[in-house]
Amino acid sequence: MEVVTMEDRRKELASLLRQMEAHPERDWSAEKARANVLREMLGRPEGAND
Repeated sequence: MEVVTMEDRRKELASLLRQMEAHPERDWSAEKARANVLREMLGRPEGAND
């Protein structure tokens, strides 16, 4: 199993935001939901599971 780091999450979020900005005409509903999850995860200290 591969460990996912906070840096991986930051990179994923940045990638999603770039894609959404580059193509605002698309339906980004699922990606927006994922971005919100990533933002929430990044707002917590690493290792926090509650």
